[in-house]
Parts: sequence; C-alpha cells; structure tokens
Amino acid sequence: MNKANTPVFLSALALGAALVAAACSAVPDTGRKQVNFLKPHEEAALGFSEFNKIKQQKKISSDPNLNQMVRSVGVRLSKVMPVPNAQWEFVVFDDPTPNAFALPGGKVGVHTGLFQVSQNEAGLAAVIGHEVAHVVARHSGERVSQGIIAGAAVAGASMIMNQKSDSDTGTALATAALGGGALLATKKFNRNQELEADKLGALYMARAGYNPTESVNLWKRFSDYRARTGSNSAGSLLSTHPLDSTRIAELEKFM
Repeated sequence: MNKANTPVFLSALALGAALVAAACSAVPDTGRKQVNFLKPHEEAALGFSEFNKIKQQKKISSDPNLNQMVRSVGVRLSKVMPVPNAQWEFVVFDDPTPNAFALPGGKVGVHTGLFQVSQNEAGLAAVIGHEVAHVVARHSGERVSQGIIAGAAVAGASMIMNQKSDSDTGTALATAALGGGALLATKKFNRNQELEADKLGALYMARAGYNPTESVNLWKRFSDYRARTGSNSAGSLLSTHPLDSTRIAELEKFM
C-alpha cells in the first residue's frame, strides 16, 4: 500500500469497526448477536411501501374460506410475535405457487397455492410463523448489513493490492476471489437464517396454541411436493435455503 494512503485506510477501518460495534443487537428469543445498520422503523417503512406495491401488482383472492383461515391464524400468531411498529395485515394472493412471505411492519402475504401443502390451520401457522420469524429476527436488514460489510471488505482488499501491483490481472483475480468468498459467506448466512426462522416459527406456533410438531410435518409435505413436481433445489452449497432433510432434522431436534 502507498504510505500516503495508509492513514486514510486505517481511519476508514477504525470507523467501520466502530459502526459495526454500534449496530450490534440480539435476535429476540434466540439471543444470537447480529449486525444491523437499519433501524426497526426504517425496515417497517420499507415493508409498508413494498407491500402496497405488491397489492397493486398481484391479484388478491376473494375466496372467503381461505381469507378467513389466514385471518384467523394471523390474529392468533400476531399476539405472540414481537414485531416492532406492527400494523398487521394478512392478504391472500391468487397465485398457484405454494409460497408465503412477510415484510417488516407486520405485512403478510399468502399464495392460494400454499394451501395444497399447508393442508390445515396448524400447517398454515407453521408457514406464517416461519415467515414472520424472519421479520422478528430482522433478517432482511441483517442481510443488507452483511452485504455492506462484505462489499467494504472487498473494496479495502482491492485498495491494498492495487498499489504498485505488477499485474493488473493478478489484482483482478484476487479481488474476484474475495468477492466469491463473500458471496458464499452470505449464502451460508442465509441458510442459517432459514433454520433460525424455522425454530422461531415453531416457538410462536406453540405460544399461539398450535402443536409445533406440525412444523415438522409441514416441511415433510414440502419435501414430498418438491419431489413430486420436480422442483427440488440444487445442492446445499449454493442454495440460500437449507436442504429439506437438514431443516426437518433440525426441527425434530428442536421439538
């Protein structure tokens, strides 16, 4: 590194370390330490805005039975899930894919296609509990923060290596390798978040009066569905979700 740039780099490093320390918090119920540069109200504002966009873009289901089931499960779970700045809203979208999602601030969307896998209220509670657990644990803000840290690390390493380098190609390859490492670290981190959400979701199910063992049955049904429809994900290494067998085993231990 050029000596003239050393003080600047060290100052930036010290500032970054201070920001990370200031952004440390703990995930509710698990106590896991995390770094999150976003504030809860900032996450909620983003969630409100994005949910409004989704409601304008996707068709909302008018099926009274599905809507009633989602509202019933949602109300029970909302009483036990600690979501900051919650303005609870549960919407069923007319979409055949078996999926659901939750956004910061208490916004929950459920696809009509999910009911073929959830099958009952407890199964639905397992899915909604899992999705809202991501919000409780503030995983989206944490992922953004991890991306910022990873990007800063790559940029810092690049700054070090591009001073008086004999090979631009060598610098580019080294930077690319660091970027790939950061990508894999983020992927792994996301899989850990999924397992954490599984356990938190089961916990909230139990607190709301549902049998948490239904969460295990739900993921077994999802595994069967993926095998039946040929939608199994690729290997675990580059997947942002854990293998079905992994999450089922972890949940069975958690029971």
